[in-house]
Formats: sequence, structure tokens, C-alpha cells
Amino acid sequence: MAVTDRSVTSRTVAQQIESVMHHSVSARTIRRRLQQSDLSARRPLLGLPLTQKHKRLRYQWCDEREMWAAEWNEIVFTDESRICLQHHDGRIRVWRHRGERMLNSCVMHRHTGPSPGIMIGGRYWISLSHSSSTHCRLATSIFQQDNALPHVTRIVQRFFNRHIELLPWPARSPDLSPIENMWSTVAQRLTQITPPAATPDQLWQRVEAAWSTVPQEHIQSLFESMPRRVAAVIFNNGGYSVY
Repeated sequence: MAVTDRSVTSRTVAQQIESVMHHSVSARTIRRRLQQSDLSARRPLLGLPLTQKHKRLRYQWCDEREMWAAEWNEIVFTDESRICLQHHDGRIRVWRHRGERMLNSCVMHRHTGPSPGIMIGGRYWISLSHSSSTHCRLATSIFQQDNALPHVTRIVQRFFNRHIELLPWPARSPDLSPIENMWSTVAQRLTQITPPAATPDQLWQRVEAAWSTVPQEHIQSLFESMPRRVAAVIFNNGGYSVY
């Protein structure tokens, strides 16, 4: 069962064997047998479900930008993130062989339903001072956003067409956006604070504080990872990357 249901726990397998075979077996024995078959419990890669069309468009987008380098520094990346009041325990594992990390059955699809917490709108995450030079840079930058419904309404598109140059973006491609890693860094810092925030207002204050302490060098390293992200998606024919 662990091969067809990659996220099943050894404890669950042991319980099911006992209920069917009426024979007691320990979770430790199950883990040992799985490991003898070269199956290891690993943290899953998180991603959104990808159809063949998604993969084709992702590949095409990356292929067109494979030679980009300094161009990425002209992009203003934005995103929204849901920050939940409850910390995720991070203990979900999948059973997989070596080299199966990006196999679809080993990828944990992201939860998109409502959760108690706050939704934080996209923000510019390069540390820029509020000056005329800042405004000039933003005016000449290329704006990135995903294809969420609020972003593709007619009134929003009309505004962008008149005022801002947009970077076309392939659907279901958070792994191509370095700001996703920025949110991950913020979330990791929040999990180190105990007890968890009791109210959305308190959570917001902690998010602001965590965001402001991320070193600028880390942010620049995320920009510099863009060529590697593009290359990884091309290598995987539009499939998942490790980012």
C-alpha cells in the first residue's frame, strides 16, 4: 500500500494489516521492510497539479528566457500568501525511491482552501528607499504577477495596459517565482516564535517584523537563482523543479 499511497504512515499500515490479517505487527517492522525495498520516508516536494498543457506552457516560457541573466533584476516580483494562525507541524512524509522526488505521486499538492489567518497582498520585496530614484526604477521595471482571478479582470488589465509593462506568467508556476521562497523564509521565522499568534492582528505584526529582518543578500541570491529555476523546468520538460 505504501507504494500506491505514498503519504501513508507506517503506523496506519500496521493497523490495517492487523485488522485484515488479525496479526499484530509493529510500525517499526513496517518501516524496516519498506527500507529493505529501498523506500525511504522523505519530506514531499510541494506543488500545484500540472496538466500536460501547463507543462507545455511552462516549458515554452522558460525556453524563451533561457538566456536571461541581468534581465531578471528589472522584474518586480509580487505575490499573495496565506499565513495561518496554526503552525504546520511539518511532519508529512512520502515513501519514495532515490530519484523519485519529482514523481507526481510523490508531490504533495498545495492546500488552497480557507484557513484561519490572514491573506497578505503582494508587496515589493527588494529593500528600496522612498525617493525619486525609487519611483524612477519602479516606473521602468517590469511587473510580475500570477494569473489569479483578481489579477485578470478587465478593469485590472486595462490599468496595466495603460501604465505598467507586465511579464507574461505561466499558470501554476510558483516554483518560478523567487518571492515564494521569501514567503517560506518568513513562515519559517514565524514557527520559531512561541506561542503562536493568538489573533490576526498579532500575526500581521509578526509577519512585518520577520519580513524586515531578511538580509538583502538573501533577497539578491533569490534573484540570482532565476537562471537555475528556468533551466530546471526546461530539464524536466515543463514539470516540477526543486524550488
